[in-house]
Amino acid sequence: MSRRLVEIEPLQPGHLRLYTCGPTVWNRVHIGNFRTFIFEDVLRRWLDRSFDRVTHVMNLTDVDDRILRNAREHGNTLDQETAPWIAAFHEDRETLGIRPAHHYPRATEYIDQMVSLIERLERRGTAYSSEGSWYFHIRGFPQYGRLSGLSADGLVAGASGRVDADDYTKEDVRDFALWKQVAPDAIGWDTRIGRGHPGWHIECSAMSMTLLGESFDIHCGGVDNIFPHHENEIAQSEAATGVPFVRVWAHSQHLHIAGEKMSKRLGNFMTVPELLEEGARPAALRFMLAASTHYRKPLNYSDEPLAAATEAVERLAAFRERVSGLQLAEEETDAGDAVRTAVRQARTGFEEAMDDDLNLPEAMGNVFATLREVNRVLDRSQISADAQRAVQGLLSDVDDILGVFPLVDRDRGAGVQLEPALQQLLDARVEARTARNWAESDRLRDELAARGIAVEDAPQGQRWRRS
Repeated sequence: MSRRLVEIEPLQPGHLRLYTCGPTVWNRVHIGNFRTFIFEDVLRRWLDRSFDRVTHVMNLTDVDDRILRNAREHGNTLDQETAPWIAAFHEDRETLGIRPAHHYPRATEYIDQMVSLIERLERRGTAYSSEGSWYFHIRGFPQYGRLSGLSADGLVAGASGRVDADDYTKEDVRDFALWKQVAPDAIGWDTRIGRGHPGWHIECSAMSMTLLGESFDIHCGGVDNIFPHHENEIAQSEAATGVPFVRVWAHSQHLHIAGEKMSKRLGNFMTVPELLEEGARPAALRFMLAASTHYRKPLNYSDEPLAAATEAVERLAAFRERVSGLQLAEEETDAGDAVRTAVRQARTGFEEAMDDDLNLPEAMGNVFATLREVNRVLDRSQISADAQRAVQGLLSDVDDILGVFPLVDRDRGAGVQLEPALQQLLDARVEARTARNWAESDRLRDELAARGIAVEDAPQGQRWRRS
C-alpha cells in the first residue's frame, strides 16, 4: 500500500506467515498463472533461507460461478468436477519444481468459517441481506481503495448497484456478493444465513485468517488480483476484525504473448504439457518465468526468451559438470585463492540482489559473471578440493533459490529407470566406448535417438534424456 520497499519483519518474531492466491480449478492452469506461482516459489525459498519458520498457505478455489456452471452441464458433483484440475495443477507444479505449500485449503472445506465472517460483518453494519443473498456495503468501509489506489469517494459514488458475478470487470465497482442464494435443487449449502454458496472474495479471507491469524505478514498474487479481489479481501477482513489484515502485498506482472496478457478469456494461453510437447524443457521454462525478467515487470513470451533460458540452464549444468569432474591439485594454489575470492563476491552479490525486492535476474547476472571468471582460471590452472567445494557450495545455494538442477537431473534420467530394452542399448554403448569402438558407439547413439532417447557424454560418463 505504501508503494515503497519495506523490510520484512514478521509480526510473530521468527515466524513468517505467507498467503498466496492459488488457482481456480475449473480448467488447466496456463503458464501465465505459473509465472505468478513461480515468483511466489522464489519468494518462499528466500523466506525459508531468511527466517527460522515459514508457514505458507495457498488456497484452491473449488467453487465459483464457472465451476458450478460446468458441474451442472457435466452432471458432476463439485468434487467430481474439480478433482482432475486439482490433480493437473499439482502435476504441473511438480514438473516446474515448485515447492508444495504447507496448506492447500479448499474453499468448500471452510463454509462455516465464511458464514461466521459474514455474521461478524452484519453485526458491524457492513453486510446486509437482499433477496436471500448477502452483500458487502462499500460505503460502510471508507478506506476502500487503498491497495489499488482508486478513489474511495469515486467508488462509493458509483456504488448504486450490487455485483453478483465472480468474474467481473473494473467498471463494476459496486457492493459485492458475500453469499449467493441458490434454488433448493441447485448445488449449495444450508447454513444459518440461508441456502447458497459463497462469493469469490469471502473465501480467501476466511481461509487465510483461519490458518494464519487475523493479521499476517505477506499476501501475494498476480496484478490482476489487486482489484477487485484483494481490495475486497482487505475491506471485508478489516471491517470484521478492526485490525490490519496484511502487512505487505506483493504482486507479479502479467505474462504477455503477442503484446497481450495471456488468459483463457482471450484464448491466447498455453499450458505446461503443451509446451513440453513442443520441445520445451521444464528447467528452461522455470528459468524463463523466474529469472529472465523481474517479477514486477511484464514478460513477453516467445521463442527467444525460452531459447535464452535454455542456453542459460545448459551453461549452469555444464559448469556444474566441469567442476565435479576436475583433476584436483594436491595442495592449495593461487588459482584456488582466486576462485574462493570470486565465490565470496558472487555470494555477496547474489544475496544483496535477492534482498532488494527479489531481484533474481540481477542475482543470476552476478553468478554468470563468476562462472566466466572461474572458467578462465580452470582453463589454465588446477584448484584444490577445498576450492572445488567452495564452487559447488555456491552452485547448491544458488539453485536452492533458482530450482533448476533437480529438473535438469530428472530430464536427463538421473535416478530414473528405463525400459529394459533401452537400458540394454545404453549399457552396450558404455561397453563400446570402453573398448574405444567409436563406430558402434555412434550407431547405438543413433538407435537410441530414433527411440526417443538423447545421449550426451560428460566427464562423469554417459547421460541420457527423453528427446
